[in-house]
Amino acid sequence: MKLWKSALGIFLIGALAVFLAACSNSDSTTEQDNPDENTDTEEASDEKEEEVTIVYARGVDTTGSNELIIEAFEKEHPNINVEFREMPADTGQYHDQLVTAFSSQSSEIDVFNGDVIWPAEFAQANYALELDRFIERDGIDMAAYFPGTVASATFDGKQWALPQFTDAGVFYYRTDIVKEPPKTWDELIEQASKLKGEAGTEFGYIFQSAQYEGLICNAIEFIASYGGQVVDEDNNVVVHSPETVKAIKKLQEIVNSDFVPDNILNFQETETENAWIEGKSVFARNWPYMQASSADEERSKVVDNVAMTTLPSGDAGSASTLGGWMTMINRYTEHPEEAWEFAKFLSGPEAQKIAATEGGRAPTLRDLYNDADVKESSALFANPDFVEVLENAVSRPVSPIYPEISDIMQIELSKALTGDQSAEDAAKNMQTKIEAAMNE
Repeated sequence: MKLWKSALGIFLIGALAVFLAACSNSDSTTEQDNPDENTDTEEASDEKEEEVTIVYARGVDTTGSNELIIEAFEKEHPNINVEFREMPADTGQYHDQLVTAFSSQSSEIDVFNGDVIWPAEFAQANYALELDRFIERDGIDMAAYFPGTVASATFDGKQWALPQFTDAGVFYYRTDIVKEPPKTWDELIEQASKLKGEAGTEFGYIFQSAQYEGLICNAIEFIASYGGQVVDEDNNVVVHSPETVKAIKKLQEIVNSDFVPDNILNFQETETENAWIEGKSVFARNWPYMQASSADEERSKVVDNVAMTTLPSGDAGSASTLGGWMTMINRYTEHPEEAWEFAKFLSGPEAQKIAATEGGRAPTLRDLYNDADVKESSALFANPDFVEVLENAVSRPVSPIYPEISDIMQIELSKALTGDQSAEDAAKNMQTKIEAAMNE
């Protein structure tokens, strides 16, 4: 009995000691450890969940793809909200609004779409943020993009934009008239002259040669196909060359031929498209959009009789002038990391696939042309000739004063095409005047 009482006493004393120790440890943890630990956790949680809103500016989107892209991005990045700001459909007005904002160092816009001819201008003016450090850090493979799209955003050895969607000049021909499309400009001249009048056609070839930007796009294709350049990679003016002179002579030969319309020097894209879908020409140069209008049964007289391929070659091969849009970041953004994440997404495979399948925008990433959904969404994207066109696409002169360069070229080339000066004088005058403009 005494033994039992003694054991019970020892047990109770031990239990009491354990209880007191537990209370002591609990109090200590609650009073000393938990407050700091909970504070750290709350701070980390707040930091992790902090939301940032960035503003994305681009032109009008009538396809709905832009909204889908933003939704997909926000789903992957729940802490980044994207506010879309619709800009004017007119590219010139859009450009001027951006310049006004950025010249005052406004941070109102974070990410914006830029025309392929803007990066050098915006870089020189300190409007765009250079992207090289982000590209290197995140391992972005720039070789995955078509080379022309990358080159158009490379200035002073740095990358100022990411390619988002692209465009390039293409060559159309009537399949009910032409057995094999011409491979060279000389073959085009021969076939256009011979086949004019077949199947009710009036012309052999139509293209854009009025004094406007479209003339520059066509001229660049001729110049590049003969191995010439306007401005080289080091920003040197090199337009006065035997290659350029030969290209201008070939352009003159076509303009002065009897297989183009008498008013060919008034032709822009609209005139080209209208004449083409009316069935008036055997061959045409225009942008990829004309494939859709060619197949429009309500408008077109050439439905099922049209094919597209690369432009004819000169001595150096085929070349197409690059069009399209880039993703750029405002240098004065207050959220550079978040802006980069969105810019990277816009030009990445997921967003480009949405833009292609939902918006009809041609991807700048080669691999997407092997994607079954992309190929199914458009006959153009499934056409290997179109991929070749994009591989051969060349940028217009990459220069911060590109608008001035374009104006000079338009005037001098137009004088050559109207017979007011020779091809040699046109090249020489462009060289002198562009150099003077770049040295101002």
